[in-house]
Amino acid sequence: MILTINCGSSSLKYQLYTTDLSEVVAKGLIARIGETGSYSDHKAGCRGEKVALPVPDHKTALELMLASLMHADYGVIDGPAAISAIGHRAVHGGDVFVDSVVVDDEVMAQLRACIGFAPLHNPCNIAGIDAAKRLFPGVPNVVVFDTAFHQTVPPEAHVYALPYELYSKHGVRKYGFHGTSCRYVSQAAADLLNWPIGDMKMVICHLGNGVTLTAVDGGRSVDTSIGFGTVGGVPMGTRSGDFDPTIIFHLVNQLGMDLKDVEKLCYHKSGLLGVSGVSNDMREVTMRAEHGDERCALAVEIFVYQIKKTIGAYAAAMNGLDALVFTAGIGENSAEIRSRVCAGLGVLGVRIDEASNEVARDGYPNISAPDASVATLVVPTDEERMIAMDTLRLTPDHLLTTPRGVSSRGYEQARPI
Repeated sequence: MILTINCGSSSLKYQLYTTDLSEVVAKGLIARIGETGSYSDHKAGCRGEKVALPVPDHKTALELMLASLMHADYGVIDGPAAISAIGHRAVHGGDVFVDSVVVDDEVMAQLRACIGFAPLHNPCNIAGIDAAKRLFPGVPNVVVFDTAFHQTVPPEAHVYALPYELYSKHGVRKYGFHGTSCRYVSQAAADLLNWPIGDMKMVICHLGNGVTLTAVDGGRSVDTSIGFGTVGGVPMGTRSGDFDPTIIFHLVNQLGMDLKDVEKLCYHKSGLLGVSGVSNDMREVTMRAEHGDERCALAVEIFVYQIKKTIGAYAAAMNGLDALVFTAGIGENSAEIRSRVCAGLGVLGVRIDEASNEVARDGYPNISAPDASVATLVVPTDEERMIAMDTLRLTPDHLLTTPRGVSSRGYEQARPI
C-alpha cells in the first residue's frame, strides 16, 4: 500500500492507497497541532471516528495516524510493514530539487538547508519525514516538492531586478508554489480534452485561501504568480498579493511599524479579509457583497480583476492560449467567480456556457461555450494522488508487494471513499 503524508504548519493530512492507486482505503486529518482544540478525524469507507485530543507536535500526530490505521474497529492494516512506500509533500526545495526524490541523508540535509526559504512549512515537512522513518522502519520515503514544477520557469521570469548577487549567492528569485497541484491539474486537463499536453498552452487558476496562477506551455511551467515567498501575486484569503514595496518603507518609517508587524499584516491581515474587514472566506464575502456591503464587493472586484489581468499577461507571454483551467476550493466551487473572471476575456477566445458553469461541480468539467476558441475547464485538484503517483514511480517494484504474513485488514469493509 502507498501512504501519503502532507504536513502543514498545524495539520497533518494522510491517505492510504492500494498499491495500484485504484482506490483510497483510508484517509484522515489531524488538525490544530500544537494549538487548543486539536482533533483527529479518520475515515475508512463508512467507518471512522472524529475525536478531540491533545496533539502537541507533528511526531505525536504521526503516531495518532498509525494508531488510527491499525485501530481494532476502523483500522485497515495490521502493522507498519503493510506499507510499501510513503510519499511526503514538501513546500520548498529551493533550486536544488527539480523532481521528486527518494529520501536519503543527502536529501534530508538539502531539505534542511531550504528551511530559510519556508520557515513555517519546511520544518513541519521534515518532522513528518523523520517521524515516518521511525514509525515505518525500512519503508522507502519519497518527497514531492511544491516548487519543483516551477524550476522550468526561464530566467527572464524568475530573476528579480535586484542586485544580481542576491540571486547568485543567496537564492533570491521567484520559486512558485502549488506546483504539485498544477502538475496534476494540467495533465488532467489535457486528458479531458484528449489533447497532447506537449502541444498545449494553458493557464491554471488554483484559487483557494492561497492563490496561484501558472502559465503552462507544453506541460512545463513558464511563469507563475507567487514568487520568492507565498504572499505575492493575486490577493488571497489573508495575504496581500503584489503591492508597491515602498509601502513597506512608509509603514516602517512614517507609521512606526516594525518588520514583524509588517510581515503579519501582509500574511494574515490583508487580502479578502483586509479589504472586506469581515472574512477571508470567499463564500461569506460574496454573500455580503450581494446584500450591499460595499467593502465586500470591492474585495471581490479586486480579486477578480487581478486574476483576469494575470491571465491576459500569461496568454501574451505564451503567445497564445488553448485552455483556461479552474481548480481548488474557490476555482472548483464558485460559479460566480468563474463567470466574473471569464467575462471580458472574449478577446482571448474565452467564452463560457453559463448553464454548464452552474453545474460544473457536479461532474461537468468543460464549461466552454460552443463558439469558444479556448477551452475553459473546472478540474478538481488532487495533490495527494500526485504524491502517490510519484511515490509509486520512484519505488522499486520489488518493494511494492505486501510482505508475507502482513495483511491489510478490513479492506472490503473500508472501500470506497
